[in-house]
Amino acid sequence: VSYVRQGEQLGLGHAVLQARDLVGDEPFAVMLGDDIIDAPVPCMKQMMNVFESYGGPVVAVQQVPRTEISAYGVIDGAPEGDTGRLYRVRDMVEKPKAEDAPSDLAIIGRYLLTPDIFDEIERTERGKGGEIQLTDGLRRLADKRPLYGYQFMGVRHDAGNKLGFLKATVEFALKREDLGGPFREYLKSLSL
Repeated sequence: VSYVRQGEQLGLGHAVLQARDLVGDEPFAVMLGDDIIDAPVPCMKQMMNVFESYGGPVVAVQQVPRTEISAYGVIDGAPEGDTGRLYRVRDMVEKPKAEDAPSDLAIIGRYLLTPDIFDEIERTERGKGGEIQLTDGLRRLADKRPLYGYQFMGVRHDAGNKLGFLKATVEFALKREDLGGPFREYLKSLSL
């Protein structure tokens, strides 16, 4: 594992840009630690399969209720292929109001990107709070080459909030062979 430090918090786009020298000319993954995805086939492997078939960058997307859409980047995509899970991204917007969102397909913290994103991030102006948004760089990239949104198979846990973190912990604990049984019995014993 190799890593670089961002140094100062200037947005996800800025954080990704810090890895430019480390990445070089290879495709690379961005995986946000507060999105935990439980899937028989790992989400990133699903995205790699899309990348290998279509040859373009891929962002993971998930349908979210309109009442929650303003917390996400959202794609405007045209269905692609015959799986019903793939979209060619026409546009995307960061944290839109519910009535302005182009769809209910929110970008989740998994990205399979190509090195040409770095030039687009460098050209991206700082937005609210002085941050460089990855979504803005991806919008620029989608104007130049195919970019895909993939509705992954699996369950996403938002560990960026306390309730989501607790739900993920409980669900993963229940699946463990060594802990599942005793933990299930403990939960049943609680007076709720």
